[in-house]
Amino acid sequence: MEKIINILKNDKVCISCELFPPKQGTELPNALEVVREIAKVNPSHMSVTYGAGGSTVGYSASIASEVQACGIPALAHLTCVNASEKNLNDVIDKFKANDISNILALRGDIPAGMEKNLDAKFKHASDLVKYLKTHGDFCVGGAAYPEGHPESGSLEQDILNTKIKVAAGLDFLVTQMFFDNTILYHYMFRLLKAGVNVPVVPGVMPISNAKQIIRICQLSGTKLPPNFRAMVEKFADKPEALKQAGIAYTTGQIIDLISNGFNNIHIYTMNKPEVIGGIMKNLSEIVK
Repeated sequence: MEKIINILKNDKVCISCELFPPKQGTELPNALEVVREIAKVNPSHMSVTYGAGGSTVGYSASIASEVQACGIPALAHLTCVNASEKNLNDVIDKFKANDISNILALRGDIPAGMEKNLDAKFKHASDLVKYLKTHGDFCVGGAAYPEGHPESGSLEQDILNTKIKVAAGLDFLVTQMFFDNTILYHYMFRLLKAGVNVPVVPGVMPISNAKQIIRICQLSGTKLPPNFRAMVEKFADKPEALKQAGIAYTTGQIIDLISNGFNNIHIYTMNKPEVIGGIMKNLSEIVK
């Protein structure tokens, strides 16, 4: 299957998206049907998340395999927090067996009720990047935070941490969601000034319910521009209207990003085929 870095280096406008597996104990077939529905709009690739502490690794591999069965490259997430070499090797072997060669390397959050292992070999995403680069022919991506990672203390420190990840062997970066494109443009200037020059894929999220945005802000500290706040407040009690407005808002973000030179955009779909379908319909003459 094609390496994502090759997709990112061509001049074609490409839209990718993210999926997440069901929780353990819930039905996998429904998630696989979501894959097939989203595949109909032909994203450039689909990323598949990985539960806290690797809790959904089996489902993640199954979904990533289904993505590739649809003829679309899968970007499998992999976290390393509190992971042992044996655990990582088991997952890596599973990915290899399923012909998954694109991995998004993340530190990950510590699962609820689990204490951080201070003696762990893999304390940072950069440790995982180095390990992956020496244990297979993987194309490895990493996360970037236009507003700074909540634990970094400052945007300057976060950019330094990102630079360390890139030096460890990252091929590309995918950003955390943002709702004001100006934030991304300022961030890109700082990244380039710091010497980070791998491809950066902006990540955007179409909002489809008001509770969703509250949780996002609590977890990541993402800033909300006034026009976005006004939209959410106006349609907060009208779910279908908010979904439509969210699709329109994200479409506007994407058009602005493309107009400013970003040919690759990543959409956090929340497993909703109708959302990315609506966006792709809006972009039908732009993304061909």
